[in-house]
Amino acid sequence: MEQPASGAEPAGAAGGDAAETLDRPLPDGVRRRVVALVSDAFGGLTVTELPAQLRQYARFAPNRRAKFAGNAMAAALESDPVFRQRIGERIGQAQPELAAALESGSPPAAADPVDVAAAAYVLRPPGWVKLVAAAGEEAQRADAERADEENRRELERLREELAAARSLTKTETERLRTELDTARKETETLHRKLRSALSDVKRGEAALRRTHAESEALRAESAAQVSAAESETRRIRARLAEAESAVESSRRAAREGRSVEDMRLRLLLDTVLESAQGLRRELALPPAASRPADTVDAVEPGRMSPKDVAARALSDMDPALLDQLLALPQAHLIVDGYNVTKTGYPTMPLEKQRLRLLGGLAMLAAQSGAEMTCVFDGAELVAPVLLAPPRGVRVLFSKPGVTADELIRQLVRAEPPGRPVVVASTDREVADGVAKAGARPVASALLLKRLSRV
Repeated sequence: MEQPASGAEPAGAAGGDAAETLDRPLPDGVRRRVVALVSDAFGGLTVTELPAQLRQYARFAPNRRAKFAGNAMAAALESDPVFRQRIGERIGQAQPELAAALESGSPPAAADPVDVAAAAYVLRPPGWVKLVAAAGEEAQRADAERADEENRRELERLREELAAARSLTKTETERLRTELDTARKETETLHRKLRSALSDVKRGEAALRRTHAESEALRAESAAQVSAAESETRRIRARLAEAESAVESSRRAAREGRSVEDMRLRLLLDTVLESAQGLRRELALPPAASRPADTVDAVEPGRMSPKDVAARALSDMDPALLDQLLALPQAHLIVDGYNVTKTGYPTMPLEKQRLRLLGGLAMLAAQSGAEMTCVFDGAELVAPVLLAPPRGVRVLFSKPGVTADELIRQLVRAEPPGRPVVVASTDREVADGVAKAGARPVASALLLKRLSRV
């Protein structure tokens, strides 16, 4: 039914096609726009109006049709004038103003050159080749301008990146230079320290050699003195034996001439005494410096005891009092553990009470250097305690049937008389008991005040 119309193409159009042909390939932008126009107009045609090679794409959507049938539609548009005429009619219906302007030979100046070229390529009005060529040149010029703009933007971006890289390189170079200077200074310092250490090592080695030499000399001198003393002892023993023999002889001969023998015996005794004095001078024995009375343990005048510290005008709750007590030589601090923890932080669980107190005592032991013993009542335990005592603190639990108070009194009695022992407990019975044993009791609150400053 449509076939006669397809064969009745206007003569002018046919003549125009024969007269005007493209001498170069269709520009890409124009070709894409032509395919889009054909794809849009494609849906307004029946299957019988389509060329045979395009009928399989009749049910495709316009975008899929343009994607998969673009080359086939372009080829059919170029080779099938009837199909091109039908597409041109659809374009004329969709864009009547543009189609009329092209037929009159005066395309709108404000229209997109690519749209004008695509419509001209389909409608084929007189001069359509020039429109297509002009659109191609315009598209090429626009592409060139876009490329130039993109190149310019890329150049600007590269320049900015180069400037940033230069700035970063400068900053990094300055940082590395600073680090290098610092490293050089540290190296010089280490070299100086190394030279000083080597010098100290050399001096130490020299001193060690001198000490070894002096030790060898002293050892040799001592050996010589011992040998001389042994020889003198043997000589004295021999003379003593002779003296004893002479005494015995004199006793036997006393009846015969006692006066002569007494004279000889006195002479022999004087000789022995003089030999002993000579031996003392030769051995350079010093006079005895100690006396038996020095071995008796007692408090000498001028020596400080724990009780003397209390007389220094300090309050019983002044932490400085505990510092002075712990500063005494060989001081020993015994702490009534639960008495202190339940005074300071009674609401905490027993395990956390123990850990908090032991942590403070460890720091106090490190500061004062005094011996620390913390005693806890074993009756408070429901199971064995897995506890690693902190450094410098001895942790003890009383045995079943023995209270912590009794264990504290045992510890105080175990100390030798005269050693400074301080017991931290608010229990009056404990304080009185350890005071009788010679220890210095302090309140638990005083220890808590001191631990709060650790």
